[in-house]
Amino acid sequence: MFRATLRILQATRVVLRYRLDDTLFHLPPLQPFGWIRHALPWHWRREERPLGMRLRLALEELGPVAIKLGQALATRRDLLPLEMADELARLQDRVPPFPGALARRILEETYGAPLERVFAEFSETPLAAASIAQVHAARLKDGREVVVKLLRPGIEQRIRQDLRVMYLLADFIQRYVPDGQRLRAREVIEDYEKTILDELDLVREGANAAQTRRNFEDRPILYVPLVHWDWTRRHVLVMERIHGIPISDIAALKARGVNFRFLAERGVEIFFTQVFRHNFFHADMHAGNIFVDTRDPARPGYIAVDFGIVGSLGRDDQRYIAHNIYAFFNGDYRRVAELHVASGWVRPDTRVEDLESVIRSLCEPILFRPFKDIHLDQLLLRLFEIARRFNMEVQPQLVLLQKTLVQIEGLGRQLYPDLDLWTTAKPFMERWMHEQLGVRGVYQQFKANLPDLAQRLPMLPLTLDHALQAITELPARQQALTQQLQRMENQRTQRRGGGWMLMGGTLLLAAGGLAGMVLGQSVAIGQNAWPIAAVLGVCGLFSLRRARRV
Repeated sequence: MFRATLRILQATRVVLRYRLDDTLFHLPPLQPFGWIRHALPWHWRREERPLGMRLRLALEELGPVAIKLGQALATRRDLLPLEMADELARLQDRVPPFPGALARRILEETYGAPLERVFAEFSETPLAAASIAQVHAARLKDGREVVVKLLRPGIEQRIRQDLRVMYLLADFIQRYVPDGQRLRAREVIEDYEKTILDELDLVREGANAAQTRRNFEDRPILYVPLVHWDWTRRHVLVMERIHGIPISDIAALKARGVNFRFLAERGVEIFFTQVFRHNFFHADMHAGNIFVDTRDPARPGYIAVDFGIVGSLGRDDQRYIAHNIYAFFNGDYRRVAELHVASGWVRPDTRVEDLESVIRSLCEPILFRPFKDIHLDQLLLRLFEIARRFNMEVQPQLVLLQKTLVQIEGLGRQLYPDLDLWTTAKPFMERWMHEQLGVRGVYQQFKANLPDLAQRLPMLPLTLDHALQAITELPARQQALTQQLQRMENQRTQRRGGGWMLMGGTLLLAAGGLAGMVLGQSVAIGQNAWPIAAVLGVCGLFSLRRARRV
């Protein structure tokens, strides 16, 4: 608790240092009190730096959790001023690195040998520095180019401190903020804690990369670097070095003559393939982790790195989301409403007709329109109003998917604003629905369950015999159960009667004493009440004792 309090004080100091508290006075409730900021000592010195730069510097100083928040915000150019989004984008690959000599020492301690025995070359100047780790270029003894990713020293302790602060804030939100319970902030933080702590295990990240690489072997629309397991450890990851243009470098992509429409449509295909076909998706797809292979500018390819955060959906969630999207593409808003009720995302007593009506009013203005004609700030506000009206709760298991959708949408808007998402995605969803629900889908499910069925088949005669025997014995068991219930009812009745007698005697005695005190006749009335109370009490105790023996 002390460390969490200290961390809150540190965060407050950072907010004040970079004058971020100034923005609070622009909120409607505090606007009348804007004059107060001129009386605060830290506002006496004029601040020349723009707000975006101050926010970026504050997030860098606050650490990994805040940096990842800034990375997500950097993709939302529709919600943030362009200058601020550009400044936050620098968080993705310009975080101050730790010294290269320290990186060398960490690697030598990890491998238990001088670095020259492991790599033919190692550059102490990092290629990139992220909030949790940084990357160095190296060359293996066999001449292959690799990148070496290693965690920042002391990063795990700092993240755990930040998580404690986030839990305090989540509890505050759920207790005091309107709609706080519906947002389920603590559950969201619990899910995020698992995600970010998993990100500290680079062996896990290597396994995620290897799985994704294998998933796209038959459809090479996404390239994933090869993991070199011989030199990978929990705090060190060695992977093939790739060469591509960062997807955020629009000028370089234009200079190469890249087909942006093809690139945007392929990005949509990659997303839907990962979520619905593989059920294993890259959940940290900000611009710093995505590169473009421009060897064939007419048909550019994607290269993905940093698989520290991946997501997957439960079968029910995946099915409900797929059916929702399919119904949405077909304008079947009633089906969307029914799915929300069936999935438990809204109250079970919600009138489907009411929910259908508001979903129609939300979706019709954006259906079949390109990115550039969709005003997402208004859409998000409308979504929040609907969620509040129908008590729609945040689904923690879907937070990673929602985060990925935001990042993909931001990249798509930046690459090709004229993209028709509906025309691009609808054929994919139709194929997926056919594969899952058609004859082929039924056959695939039967084929997947066949080994388990074959294992249970020899036990089928014995199972049927036990079932028939249980059916034969059912009347006798029902009769025995009825008799037992009758005995329990009799016992409860006797206990209730004895209890009432005992309580009645006690109340009568108390009433007699009270009346006597009020009327000045406590002795006489008390003496008359005692015999009756005693009889009722004895009868009550006898009944209770008898009920226990039954």
